[in-house]
Parts: sequence; C-alpha cells; structure tokens
Amino acid sequence: ALFSRELGIDLGTLSLVIAEGKQLLLQEPTIAAIIVEEMKMVEWGQAAKDMVGRVPESIEVVRPLRNGVIAEYEITENLLRFAIQKVSGSMLVFRPRILITIPCGITSVERRAVHEVGLGTNSREVLLMEQPLAAAIGVDLPIATPSGNMIICLGGGLTQAAVLAMNGIVTSETTQTAGLKLDESIQLMFERNTG
Repeated sequence: ALFSRELGIDLGTLSLVIAEGKQLLLQEPTIAAIIVEEMKMVEWGQAAKDMVGRVPESIEVVRPLRNGVIAEYEITENLLRFAIQKVSGSMLVFRPRILITIPCGITSVERRAVHEVGLGTNSREVLLMEQPLAAAIGVDLPIATPSGNMIICLGGGLTQAAVLAMNGIVTSETTQTAGLKLDESIQLMFERNTG
C-alpha cells in the first residue's frame, strides 16, 4: 500500500464497488448517515444502512445517488474518499489513479460532477467509462470485433442496454425502470393481493 494504485470504481445507486485488477477490494451500500444541521457524515456503507430506523431526528440516512447520478455532491465525495482510504490504507504515499463507471447518456454536467467527485478524493488521475462498456470488458465479450454484442446492465437506479463493436458503444438506451422501482412494484402488488 506504499505505492500508487489503480482502482476501478462502480459508483452505483445501491452499492459502491472498488476493484484492483481482478480482485474485489470493497463492496458497500452507497448510503451515508449525516447530521442534518451540519451536513456532516457520521457513518457510511453497511454501518449507515444498519442505522435505518434507529437514529434520532438529528441524523438522517440518505442515498447520495439517485437514478445513477449524483444527487448529493458533498456526501458522495466524502463517501468515496472514505472508501478509497479504506482500501488504500493511511500509509499511501502516492495518490491512486481511479476509473469510475458512469451511466450511458448522462449530461455533460452530470459527467463533470462525477469527475470532480473523483478529483475531490485526492486521486492523481480520474478516468470515466460508460458502465455497459466496463461490464462488457469485465465479462470478456469480444467487443473488438466488427460484429455487435449486446449487454444489459440492470442496476438499482437505471437499466442500460447497449450494443458494442470495435471497442465502443454503437447504440444504447437507458431507462429509470430498474431494481429499486421493480422492488417497489413487487412490494405494492404483494400488499394489494394479501391486504
């Protein structure tokens, strides 16, 4: 942990995943407990998720990302900084290079927000990559060929479908009908049928 690291980060609506090479270093819920008046983060990840329903009114448990994009900038930056410190250790001499996945079709403002959050973690370099492309590389799809390969990424806040060829995304479609909304719909249907 004394030398610079290269970390891959999936900053999702439901979970934050950090990997190095093929090794999974961290997987935590993307959730934070904050003191409302001070907007100060007191806990994050699984520890914050365990606080749901068990905290006084002065503390709120929040998800800083909604539908795959940053909704609470400072909270997201703090959460990511603590996560990187957890995997890199306090004795890190050289700042890490990080690659953060982003949804397809986000605006330039949303893209810049992710980049700035990465820089705010004291990282040496921040690279961004669309999630379907990262997923395709992760499962060894032959995306360097001229024939199309389709991948679907079902996340907590977004569902993304993309066709990839020649190491790029040919076309993609993103919808906000994803894991959280599916869970809510199933729960609502169950309540109606058993009510």
